[in-house]
Amino acid sequence: QVQLVESGGGLVQAGGSLRLSCAASGRTFGSYAMGWFRQSPGKAREFVAAITWNGGNTYYADSVKGRFTISRDNAKNTVYLQMNSLTPEDTAVYYCAAHYVAPRNPRNQYDYDYWGQGTQVTVSS
Repeated sequence: QVQLVESGGGLVQAGGSLRLSCAASGRTFGSYAMGWFRQSPGKAREFVAAITWNGGNTYYADSVKGRFTISRDNAKNTVYLQMNSLTPEDTAVYYCAAHYVAPRNPRNQYDYDYWGQGTQVTVSS
């Protein structure tokens, strides 16, 4: 089992940057694919980015490609989401998620088994 705790959210002006972290418990973090999802008020949770267990492949939503970067440090049991050039449309609660080895579809939230509690990101105009 994996427990996930996100951090790094906050209030930032448009054009600014934030780096989210997701710390995982357990000794097998390196065996899990990780994803970031987000949910805005009144909207469904949506895929943001994902990374394979070894960091060899990454996936991004079109809306964040070129602005966000997902990475992981298996020695620290942590996955990161570097967010640059933020816009008010990026305002949401951001969640990290884990799936053992490889989800069938890394962009599909229902393929993930473990979730963090979320961290709020607010981008002001």
